[in-house]
Amino acid sequence: MNGVVKVANDKQEVTRYFRKVGRMGNSLGVSLPKSLAEKLNVTQGDEIVFIENERGEITVKKARQGKLPDHVRPEVLEAFFDVFEEDKEIFEDLRDR
Repeated sequence: MNGVVKVANDKQEVTRYFRKVGRMGNSLGVSLPKSLAEKLNVTQGDEIVFIENERGEITVKKARQGKLPDHVRPEVLEAFFDVFEEDKEIFEDLRDR
């Protein structure tokens, strides 16, 4: 079995992907089948978002990536983000003054 099962019902065809959960460091991870990665238009390094609706169903989508101006390097923004995360309490305290 290749991990993909197609289920047909009266109205629509549904594709289900079965994957085993594995350990990735201190976290858990799941690999994406190639066909699903292509449908999501994701490659290594892209971010995906999991969206849960009121019925507890989960939707997986590619996270939107904003286009950076040519003169802005992504690694610089990541460094700023890391600093803001590390000093979040300090920034919140300054904001609340």
